[in-house]
Amino acid sequence: MRAGRHTVQVHRQDKVLFPGGGGAQEYTKGDLVDYYRSVAPFMLPHLRGRPLMLERHPDGVDGPRFMQKNTPDNYPEWITRVEVAKEGGTVCHPVCDDTATLLYLADQAAVTLHRWLSRVGSVERPDRLVLDLDPAGDAGDDFAAVREAARLLRELLDELKLPSALMTTGSRGLHVVVPLDGHHDFDEVRAFARDIADTLVAGHPDRLTTAARKKDRGDRLYLDTGRNAYAQTAVAPYTVRAKPGAPVATPLAWAQLDDPGLDARRWTIADAVDQARTDPWGDVPTKGRSLGPARRRLDALMPS
Repeated sequence: MRAGRHTVQVHRQDKVLFPGGGGAQEYTKGDLVDYYRSVAPFMLPHLRGRPLMLERHPDGVDGPRFMQKNTPDNYPEWITRVEVAKEGGTVCHPVCDDTATLLYLADQAAVTLHRWLSRVGSVERPDRLVLDLDPAGDAGDDFAAVREAARLLRELLDELKLPSALMTTGSRGLHVVVPLDGHHDFDEVRAFARDIADTLVAGHPDRLTTAARKKDRGDRLYLDTGRNAYAQTAVAPYTVRAKPGAPVATPLAWAQLDDPGLDARRWTIADAVDQARTDPWGDVPTKGRSLGPARRRLDALMPS
């Protein structure tokens, strides 16, 4: 396949990565590559300049899973890399800056792309805050609780005068994403995210929790703030998840939260591009906000 200035060879296009059965559609590696080629114009703005962790399934989603951070030496030299610090050394992450890289990673059976919340050149200062709304039980059974939690979270963020964007995870719940100006380090952002979650839990202790252990959550929805830390990742918008039927983590407009057919796996590689063309995040400011004014407003709301 020709993509920009590069040619990417796709191997074994007919290899089944997503087996059918049980009502799920079968998809091959060729289907995965075709999807990523189609969605590239909408997906690349969310990937460029960000270190990635790759979730690879070379034998299909029913086979072994490999979580790959380091870029192998045999990757093409035109794929961008970034070396970042880790405990005891460094790791060289791939960065997906163009369609050719996206197609190459798909050929490597990198089904799901997990992105950093910060960018190359400022890896210690995130420009995204992510809150993960994780239901207690099966996603289908508990999605009403996820939708209600999303509404409560948006109301609080509106009160803090912070813009927010909504996304299905393609797995169980929803992500709420807040664009930041990149002037705060991970410790500040994570503490702020945790205080948002604690404020919501204080108002709805019977429905929401920040308990890290599943046994302590009961049937309450978990507000997960743990992704807001150095070297942690979140699933990228429009990435495919390694689930039956190839569901996609898909941005949506807040008005779509009222759709009775909405759940975490609402879109798949068959129709996620159609959703992308509607520009669901079109009203989200491209320039991120500082947390300073929002922190002062949140401090005034927090329980003593």
